[in-house]
Amino acid sequence: MFDAMDVGMISFVVAALAKEWSLRPGQIGLLTSINSLGMAAGAAAAGILADKYGRKNILLWTLIIFSAATGLSALAAGFALLCVLRFIAGFGLGGELPVASTLVSESVEPKDRGRAVVLLESFWAVGWIAAALIAYFVIPDYGWRLALVIGAVPVLYALYLRRAIEDSPRFAGIRKAPVPFTKRFASVWSAEYIRSTVMLWILWFTVVFSYYGIFLWLPSVMVLKGFSLVRSFEYTLIMTLAQLPGYFTAAYFIEKFGRKFVLIVYLFFTAVSAAWFGFASSEGMLIAAGVCLSFFNLGAWGGMYAYTPELYPTAIRSTGVGMAASFGRIGGIIAPLLVGVLVEWSVSIQAIFLLFFVTVIIGAAAVLFLGKETKGLDLQ
Repeated sequence: MFDAMDVGMISFVVAALAKEWSLRPGQIGLLTSINSLGMAAGAAAAGILADKYGRKNILLWTLIIFSAATGLSALAAGFALLCVLRFIAGFGLGGELPVASTLVSESVEPKDRGRAVVLLESFWAVGWIAAALIAYFVIPDYGWRLALVIGAVPVLYALYLRRAIEDSPRFAGIRKAPVPFTKRFASVWSAEYIRSTVMLWILWFTVVFSYYGIFLWLPSVMVLKGFSLVRSFEYTLIMTLAQLPGYFTAAYFIEKFGRKFVLIVYLFFTAVSAAWFGFASSEGMLIAAGVCLSFFNLGAWGGMYAYTPELYPTAIRSTGVGMAASFGRIGGIIAPLLVGVLVEWSVSIQAIFLLFFVTVIIGAAAVLFLGKETKGLDLQ
């Protein structure tokens, strides 16, 4: 929840900053991409370190890093300093997400494992809703700096988690004999796992590319389509509410029909919704397309987080998940920058969203042809 609140907050803050600091579309894209650059570095580092030092320790440190950097962002006096702080916040965010899903995946019985991870990820929607509410009630009257101060609250939650959680029993079983990083890296790309690794890297790249390209720009796209800043926040909040049923339905289907079913179906309809949103001409169509986009895209995210840890054994699991997430974050770096450049070049919104349509279809095809079903399998 706190992760999503931070990421969501920056999308609303950017929309406000664009007016206050007269930012160009390219600068907006740079700021959001800097955040994703930090997430890529954080995912790789945390994944590697969590297989050595434990899921709990790395989880706590990443939580502290991203919340402290978010709070300090409120003090930024210029664009360059804000970019530096957003990189640091992204580092913590990127590291926390794959470690948290790995910890939960290892701690739950096989029959409930997929559902548990998707429900964990469903709190991403709660965080986005919180960000949208803060943006609607705080930013217009009190400014974007107070919104970022609120984003520092999770640092207090780390104090609670220090006593409330433990490492998973599976990791505790291998802790006395950790596998060296070079061997873990080689294992991820060994003949046994290379098919899964290639599939996951394509899947993560396409999903992250589409999500960050669309949702970090969503308030700004609404403004480009002619709505006021406050009205764009209202519509984005409505669209964000659709994320929750997207997660909940994915949590149900993932144990009933399997991981591949959820990912392929939800990604296909994400692609269709992206094209629909790009071509929407009326207010009603825009909201309906945005609701469908939120529903299916976030359901696919939940399925991806549940699926990824199940494709590697305990000794290399966090490394494999972290590397896939890190590669995916490259998509999160490229997409906001690319959208900014395309908007500056006067490329139509329709053409931009067709690009997202094609990207998501590639991700669905990778799962269809390269993925294997892991429903009910033992994690070893």
